[in-house]
Amino acid sequence: MDKLTPIFELRDMLRQLERDVGLDDLSRTERDVLLAAHSLTARVGDVISTEQMRNHALLEPVAQATLYRAIRTLLGHGLLERAGQSKARIYVVRSDLVGKDLQQS
Repeated sequence: MDKLTPIFELRDMLRQLERDVGLDDLSRTERDVLLAAHSLTARVGDVISTEQMRNHALLEPVAQATLYRAIRTLLGHGLLERAGQSKARIYVVRSDLVGKDLQQS
């Protein structure tokens, strides 16, 4: 087996998993932001900040403006919500929505 075959197989499995949970319509950056936000929470409903997401290893190469656009898109899809009534850049991951058709949001 050559060195690229296992990488291809892993990437293919990952794409299938993303499709299965309804993330295939998101851009790569939007998926990375959602996954980073989710990984920063211990429980559903935990609050995370933009700063925490920006410092996550998955998002190190992402420009700040791109990160904010991705967050806006995820808010629009209902996958992230602003925490409470705050205007601060703190969010809650809506993991209960993952798996629904994102086009309906």
